[in-house]
Amino acid sequence: MIAALGLGAAIGILLGLLGGGGSILAVPALIYGAGLSVTAAVPTSLLVVGISSAAALLPRLRTRQIRWRIAAIVGTAGALAAFGGAALNRLLDPRLVLIGLAVLMVAAALRMLRGDGETGGDCARPDGGVNWRGCLPKAIGTGIAVGFLTGLFGVGGGFLLIPALVLLLGLPMPAAIGTSLVIIVINSAAGFAAHAGDTTLDYRIAAAFTAAAVLGSLAAGRFATHVPADRLRRSFAYLVLAVAAFVVIQAVVNPPAS
Repeated sequence: MIAALGLGAAIGILLGLLGGGGSILAVPALIYGAGLSVTAAVPTSLLVVGISSAAALLPRLRTRQIRWRIAAIVGTAGALAAFGGAALNRLLDPRLVLIGLAVLMVAAALRMLRGDGETGGDCARPDGGVNWRGCLPKAIGTGIAVGFLTGLFGVGGGFLLIPALVLLLGLPMPAAIGTSLVIIVINSAAGFAAHAGDTTLDYRIAAAFTAAAVLGSLAAGRFATHVPADRLRRSFAYLVLAVAAFVVIQAVVNPPAS
């Protein structure tokens, strides 16, 4: 239980500061820290991440840096795709899935470190408008990809959402963080619904993990808006690289059960 509280707080802090990243750590934390099986860790992770992401949104509601229409489009597409990802999750070799995930994480992190994505785009034009002809297909495509990964891996998808929102849709980093939290809430709810019947959840561990994550996200969210956007972007990229290395090592040395 102590491990669940500590790890939950750490994940909440990451969500509050970066709008993502914590969710990718939730499944291994629940497996190796709280002793849950893989089958139980996936829906528990989605429950924890969804609730803590909603809490992390609270300090940002007054900043007006959430692109609600984009969040609704990406989130709706992702919610539908999450069910497809959950179905595929039951069929694939877990080790191959984890290695593929790590490759995507490295690619996303390297793009973020290049720092060439905060110049605007169809979804965030310099005049503040949106070119929906170009933005809509990109937003739907992003939602489908991230939602599918949410169902497949049991993560909120923030580690790919933020690079996609910044680099593909052209949102500035502060807006990408707030918008990603909205999308993570939607995707996590859909993913939880898709996985909820797979096993019986230990709600005692889930409640402790969630409470710690919520407190961590609320505390971190108060300071996130005071941290320079470039520093947040680079910190997030290094975090993704570190987690990718951890995922590969675990997949090779300690393969997860099917």
